[in-house]
Amino acid sequence: MSRLIAFACTVLAVLGFTVPGTGAAAWAEDGKLGIELNKLEDTDGACRAYLVYQNGTQMDFSALKIDLVMFGSDGVINRRLAVDGAPLRAGKTSVRLFDIRGLACAEIARMLVNDVLECEQGGEAKGDCIDLVTTSSRASAVLER
Repeated sequence: MSRLIAFACTVLAVLGFTVPGTGAAAWAEDGKLGIELNKLEDTDGACRAYLVYQNGTQMDFSALKIDLVMFGSDGVINRRLAVDGAPLRAGKTSVRLFDIRGLACAEIARMLVNDVLECEQGGEAKGDCIDLVTTSSRASAVLER
């Protein structure tokens, strides 16, 4: 029976699911902050973006704001936004969504995490949080750092 459970956990991990007690999904690394562009969907006059944050660090982030730049398929910048991901607890997966007003999802080919604008643990500023960030995408647009 334990071999069957181990096999099921392996299959779920390959599919990107997290099973309690087995660790984070495959795209997040220990000691890193994984940000995944999970989905883009057109809404009334905007493109709604869903970001999945996987905090593989030992830090509880009380502030975490990223500088996100959107590019069209021609490589020209369409929009630039500051996106808030906090609060984010250590070892926790969280979903944040935001609307990109006046832009259709088809107009976004690539998103760049240009920098981390705010990064605080317990109200204390942390430096170089961009070095913690890893990116991935399940959406039609690429997310990169």
